[in-house]
Amino acid sequence: MKFLMVSSFLPSVLNFRGKLLEAIHAKGYEIHICAPDLTEFPQELAQLKNMGYQVHSVPMQRTGTNPIQDLKTLLALVALMRHIQPDYVLSYTIKPVIYGTFAARLAQVPHSFALITGLGYAFQNVESGKRSVFQKMVHHLYAQALKFADKVFFQNPDDLKLFHDMKLLDAKKPAVVVNGSGVNVQDFDVMPLPENNEGEAKASFLLIARLLGDKGVREYAEAARIVKAKHPDAEFHLVGWIDDNPSAISQVELDAWVADKTVNYWGKLSDVRPAIQASSVYVLPSYREGTPRTVLEAMAMGRAIITTDAPGCRETVINGQNGYLVGVKSVDDLVQTMQYFIEDPKLIRYMGQRSREIALNKYDVHQVNKHMMTEMGMLP
Repeated sequence: MKFLMVSSFLPSVLNFRGKLLEAIHAKGYEIHICAPDLTEFPQELAQLKNMGYQVHSVPMQRTGTNPIQDLKTLLALVALMRHIQPDYVLSYTIKPVIYGTFAARLAQVPHSFALITGLGYAFQNVESGKRSVFQKMVHHLYAQALKFADKVFFQNPDDLKLFHDMKLLDAKKPAVVVNGSGVNVQDFDVMPLPENNEGEAKASFLLIARLLGDKGVREYAEAARIVKAKHPDAEFHLVGWIDDNPSAISQVELDAWVADKTVNYWGKLSDVRPAIQASSVYVLPSYREGTPRTVLEAMAMGRAIITTDAPGCRETVINGQNGYLVGVKSVDDLVQTMQYFIEDPKLIRYMGQRSREIALNKYDVHQVNKHMMTEMGMLP
């Protein structure tokens, strides 16, 4: 039996789907992965090949909507699937879901699944009823492609509801909500909290994200500036990188935050655990997520959480137990909740312990993968 995963970004296969592939491989499946730009990721490519997986290159532009390039992607995927003849195909993120699902139909793959991991730029502000031409096109393609999926996986109930409300997914189409990508609770184990001279948990905040506007990076930096003026000892860490997404923050903005010591910028990390260990409260003021992996990793390491009352984010926090939910784009809310932790450090310990419990009970990667494999018909 053969299993093919269609991805638009090779590193994410290891980071977000690695444990799922291991679990499927352990059941005796031959694993195939396809993604673009393999030469840019020699380390990840070697790692996947060493695990016994076959990795194939397909042309795909991660962003943009050039119809000729997208047609090339579709034709390449159809040719690849006819060559491999997989029994199962799982596609995730926008372009793989659209063209991977179309290709699986054209190549007559017996079992095809789509995983909606987060809606991103193509769904920004859609609730307002105003959609750009680009958004309308993407939504039309989604609606057509998902007709051909056997089942569609979502990472939170809000995204599933939105797809139903926007008529992108037929109400009769099998759809399942899974608890994100899960987190490896062994790799992300509880670490001691940083402490001040009095032995109390130190107020040290952290955000890990691609440096995009819709991750709430600007709100985080502004809240940091306001809180530091009042509490100069508070620390604000930032991990991430600027990419070519239309909503990316500018290098000038980042340089200004670093220059005036608003944030301590770590750059891009292949292992985020040292940054989580150096912090006591994890902050993600994102406008919308699938299920944010970084929040799950911080929870597993026993950190309190501040995140937005937004799709995907709100699922990770029981408000007042393992952290606080704040309004989307609300700097005032962020400042207020940060000050709760500064003024009452005991909250940091209590909420951090509760985060670990929730990570163990709800987000353990092995439970999440078992759920997905059962829904795909790979487990009884």
